[in-house]
Amino acid sequence: MKLLIYLFVNVLIVGLFLYSKLTPYKDRLSGPYLKVFNFFDAIFKPILAIFKPFAPPAQVGTGISVDMSQILLIIILLTILKFV
Repeated sequence: MKLLIYLFVNVLIVGLFLYSKLTPYKDRLSGPYLKVFNFFDAIFKPILAIFKPFAPPAQVGTGISVDMSQILLIIILLTILKFV
């Protein structure tokens, strides 16, 4: 059971990385890549919406901001991974 949780959390971490990198280009995805993106979008969009009020985007430059809700989620996932 621990192994399954460990693998699941690792998949979520990799999925969050891909999700964050592909979100700006989601309208250009096709085929199996679009299916994978939509799968992770269905998982992460509601979770990130919950975290948005607690972690608003941080301005890091002129017209550039970092989505802190994704950073909060990765910290939570890494913490879970540590205790599994």
